[in-house]
Parts: sequence; structure tokens; C-alpha cells
Amino acid sequence: MRTLCSSTLIGEFFVIAFAGLVAMKDDTLAMSTVWWVCGIGMVFSVLLCGMVTRPGGVQLGWALQLGLIASGFFVPVMFFLGAAFAALWWASVHYGRQVDAVKARWAAQNAQGPAEPDAA
Repeated sequence: MRTLCSSTLIGEFFVIAFAGLVAMKDDTLAMSTVWWVCGIGMVFSVLLCGMVTRPGGVQLGWALQLGLIASGFFVPVMFFLGAAFAALWWASVHYGRQVDAVKARWAAQNAQGPAEPDAA
């Protein structure tokens, strides 16, 4: 799960940075505010890469997804990109857990050793 979720979060890091560049062109937003908000979001996405397997990590990831969608009020394309990354986040968590379960089963089977051949 960690690999899939971290990949999604690193992608979000870049999307947040590019959204900040777009938001800078809005005359109603202060450049310092834009970069403080984007900087916090970017740092948060990188820190979440290490926290995703810890308790509450996935929930914090969902909070980031909601923040991305809400940023669409300032940069309208972020409604679409936020929803796309929320779908990627769901897929990363869902399929990542399935992969982890398969890996655990495989490790448990290999820990028991190879099966004995039938004596004829």
C-alpha cells in the first residue's frame, strides 16, 4: 500500500505546485498567501508518504484530497484534478491493501517451507 499511496502523494506534490503557479495569476489573491498555502500542502503531501502506513495516515490522505477539491474555488480546474486524485487515492488504498494481503499470504506459505513430495 505504501508504494501506491506514496506515488499518488508525490504526484499531488507537483499538482499543488502547478496550481500555485496558476493561482498566482489571480489578482485577487496575494502571492504570499498562495505560496504559504501551496507550500503547506506540498510539505504535507511529502510527509504523508512516510505516514501512510501509520494509524491515521490514510485519513490524513483523505483530508488532503478534500483540500485539493476545495482548492477548485480558487483554481477551477482543481475541481477536476482534485476529484481525479481522490479516485487515485481510493484506488491506491484499496488495491494497495489487496497487494499487502497477497504478499502476507505468500510470505506465510514460504515460511512453512516447500511441500513434501508424495511417497509412492
